[in-house]
Amino acid sequence: MTKINIIGAGLAGSECAWQLAKRGFEVEIFEMRNENRKTFAHRTQDFAELVCSNSLRSDEITTAIGLLHQEMRQLDSLIMRSAEINKVPAGSALAVDRDGFSKFIENELLNTKKVKISRQEIQELPIDSKEIWVVATGPLTSDALSSSILKHTDEKHLAFFDAIAPIIFKDSIDFSKAWFQSRYDKGSGFDYINCPLDQDQYQEFVDDLLKSEKTEFKDWEKNTPYFNGCLPIEEMASRGVDTLRYGPMKPIGLTNPHFEKSPIGTPLRQRKEKAYAVVQLRQDNKQATLYNIVGFQTKMKYGEQQRIFRKILGLENAEFARFGGIHRNTFINSPQLLDEFGRFKKFPNIFFAGQITGVEGYVESASMGLITGIFIANQINNSTKKLSRPSNETAIGSLLNHIAPDSEQMKVTQENSFQPMNINFGLFAPFKNNIAKDDRKEAYSTRALEQLEIFKIENNIVE
Repeated sequence: MTKINIIGAGLAGSECAWQLAKRGFEVEIFEMRNENRKTFAHRTQDFAELVCSNSLRSDEITTAIGLLHQEMRQLDSLIMRSAEINKVPAGSALAVDRDGFSKFIENELLNTKKVKISRQEIQELPIDSKEIWVVATGPLTSDALSSSILKHTDEKHLAFFDAIAPIIFKDSIDFSKAWFQSRYDKGSGFDYINCPLDQDQYQEFVDDLLKSEKTEFKDWEKNTPYFNGCLPIEEMASRGVDTLRYGPMKPIGLTNPHFEKSPIGTPLRQRKEKAYAVVQLRQDNKQATLYNIVGFQTKMKYGEQQRIFRKILGLENAEFARFGGIHRNTFINSPQLLDEFGRFKKFPNIFFAGQITGVEGYVESASMGLITGIFIANQINNSTKKLSRPSNETAIGSLLNHIAPDSEQMKVTQENSFQPMNINFGLFAPFKNNIAKDDRKEAYSTRALEQLEIFKIENNIVE
């Protein structure tokens, strides 16, 4: 049986390896992290480590990301199976115990007896190899391999900054001021810790963010943009005094139980049980001893994080398990460099998958690893048959179409303005008939799952 080589044991690499191993292929994963070597963002050598949030975002099927979850489940995703087994309370979101999540994935892969892990760095793109390779090195691709990719693409390497939110020990939070509640009481109704701010406290907080000492960028980093889906909190604050109140600190759907309910007719600003802004913390591990501050990615220096975040009610004595940070992510111009199945046009024995291709988000990255594994298996098993892609009416298909467009017109457009993207309904093929706005999300989901079934039948995929 043909051996496939995968560079990177992240979400995309792990999911790709699973799809191939379960189909009987031998897989070797090359991972540069080991006991002595990590990246700036990684703290372990585990497979599929979640370096930023522990949330895979909404699990509701009428959202684009929730639909992607469901499609991956129907394609026997190892990432989604681990998420189910290791999930922690998070309202309508799917959040996981990050250590258990990673360990389950690694164990399942090694238990197939088809997957070998080699703890070594691949520094050169394997253009002369006769074997199939998958580059799934993610946004923190090593400098050496990045240089090799750059050399063989004749392109400038695109990049953006990504940030990490701090994590706090739960037993250091003051619950005489903070309280448990999910927004609008979703999930169990008590999935988040909430810390209230009144108007004066909020204004002081914004001022502190703007004046804080921040990590200095190197000269070659200064023109690198942020990814809008993961902006540092101080960057959001700089875009307007109310930006945070309408973003991660929005107070809607939350009621502070430490105050009596105001009489009916009391103006909202005078109701003490309704905060002007709220800081939320989400469970980060199965034991519920660690909580991350939702949406608080930051480039502030560690001392400033401690000083400013301890001004928040309930966090005055907060102990930090991890401070926030910032790192530079890299991605290739996929519409120009890859064919419609994710193969490198110049060297078609090499596939690219995951975040390095220009998808953004844990689940999106894993989904591209999943579909790459299916493509490789089908290419080997059906060498005389043309490969087929999932329809652009599915979440996976529409995301694939963002990085590897199936039309020349879209390809030209994408090449000139390509940027990383989370899954969203704007990427899906439009409806042929008018659909009422209130019914549109459900219609997207229904249509997508029908089309996914067609793809599964065409490709003999059995759950």
